[in-house]
Amino acid sequence: MTKTTLALAALAASATFAQAAGFTVHTFKKLQITDQFWCEGAHCGDFNHDGKTDIVGGPFWWEGPEFKVRHEFRPATKTSKIKKADGTEITIPGYKGALGNENDYSDNFLTYVHDLNGDGWADVIVYGLPGTPCSWFENPKNKKTPEGTEQWAAHKMIDSLDNESPTFGDIVGDARPEIVCNSGGFLGYAAPDWSNPTQPWKWHSISPKGAWHKYTHGIGFGDVNGDGRADLLEQHGWWEQPASLDGDPVWANHKFPFAPGPGTAGGAQIYAYDFNGDGLNDVLTTLNPHGFGLVWYEQVKDAGQISFKQHTITGREPKDSKYGVKFSQPHGIDLADVDGDGIKDFVTGKRFWAHGPKGDDEPNAPAVLYWFKTVRNPDKSADFIPYLIDDNSGVGTQVTVADINGDQLPDVIVGNKKGVFVFTHEARSVSKDEWEKAQPKRFQP
Repeated sequence: MTKTTLALAALAASATFAQAAGFTVHTFKKLQITDQFWCEGAHCGDFNHDGKTDIVGGPFWWEGPEFKVRHEFRPATKTSKIKKADGTEITIPGYKGALGNENDYSDNFLTYVHDLNGDGWADVIVYGLPGTPCSWFENPKNKKTPEGTEQWAAHKMIDSLDNESPTFGDIVGDARPEIVCNSGGFLGYAAPDWSNPTQPWKWHSISPKGAWHKYTHGIGFGDVNGDGRADLLEQHGWWEQPASLDGDPVWANHKFPFAPGPGTAGGAQIYAYDFNGDGLNDVLTTLNPHGFGLVWYEQVKDAGQISFKQHTITGREPKDSKYGVKFSQPHGIDLADVDGDGIKDFVTGKRFWAHGPKGDDEPNAPAVLYWFKTVRNPDKSADFIPYLIDDNSGVGTQVTVADINGDQLPDVIVGNKKGVFVFTHEARSVSKDEWEKAQPKRFQP
């Protein structure tokens, strides 16, 4: 496979990508920004106000649209010693990752971008190793320090950000983002005083104290019961947001095994979305981010009671997928409308060497990256058609979908042990024959 990779999809003429021919193929052009391992999740924003979207991952940001000029916004002093094939020991920048041959972890599990102080400049939020403090870095507005460096001021948000799949978004409905995670044994969220966001953020527990710890997997939020309020989702069920949050009440717990494990290693990002178009929000996650299994849970109601029916998208064997797709370690998922048909799809893939070259299931299998097109069928069932983006990058603990070049087509950003990658999205009209040749084939046992 060439470095320009090939994810293809059907797209009927839509409001976003209206094409006269009625058939569109989508391709993704791969750019590896660096082969160094600094992070397990990257993001984007216009950090220098030049009107171009930049990429951020680890301690660096790269100027768009070419991503060749690199800036260090926090200290990048980490180096690692690795042995080459001939036994020679060398020192490399960053953590070991794919340039080495043994396990290592970075200090940046996920990255988010938001203008936190309202000055019109994009700031960077760094989620470090689980169980460590979380900080945001204030954009200096192109100003350098007296020493001529570009170190951004750091502001601690919370002391201990637990979970391997924490998220950042508006869970309380105030149109502003919060940190959603578990911390100190509680599920909940951290929110700032928006008049002074440089001060530590306030923690709000939504559960009693439980067994959740720093390496717990799987968390998300969305409106499960249709009351207009976002609920918190975790591997063992969902927590219903009450009408009032005054006094930090405990949210009602509805148990359901969305990601049963093993142990706490169940789930990655968890999403609530109406995949089949029946008006009820369903749930999407992975069964085991260090093993196999992408699933969606169809919401079903009986006498007003909510339950879920599991549907497998991919599993341990090719036969588990309608299209014969199989890969392990789906540790990062992003939900987005990739093809512009108004229905959200999702992007995921194999996390490369989550626990090194000898850990987990199939650690050295191709590090694939897919987008799955959501198809709503007339009978209210749903299909998820897999389109390969790449087979030598994968995901980290995060994958980000965003339009980085302003062409209204969502692109994909990855940071992991193979480096930092950008996949720019292209769409073109084709004939019906060419479109049909581009479609993935059904699995034949």
